[in-house]
Amino acid sequence: VQLQASGGGAMQAGGSRRLSCSASGRQFINYTVAWFRQAAGKEREFVSAVKYGVGTTYYSDFVKGRFTISRDNSKKKVSLQMSGLKPEDTAVYYCNAKRGLTMSWGQGTQVTVSS
Repeated sequence: VQLQASGGGAMQAGGSRRLSCSASGRQFINYTVAWFRQAAGKEREFVSAVKYGVGTTYYSDFVKGRFTISRDNSKKKVSLQMSGLKPEDTAVYYCNAKRGLTMSWGQGTQVTVSS
């Protein structure tokens, strides 16, 4: 699958934002889709994921309770609803789709949170 991330922008701390990851290609329903982020000068880190099938969700500790991931297989889209944003959430956010040994990355969308 090919991925396109969107929805980033600049916002103030405490605000909310919804990121979208749109996919093209076949069998999207069989992919686990995840969001990662990479802040300037830091390594890319896992944020959240939604598994194929029953859609089990996973969150990193630093976003648990603030971010919600969801998927709409009919639209081939995964969303990341972010709330309670903090300056430390500033990063480029990437979506990732994985099925077995097959993995794809989107191009990233910048999220900037000011205090």
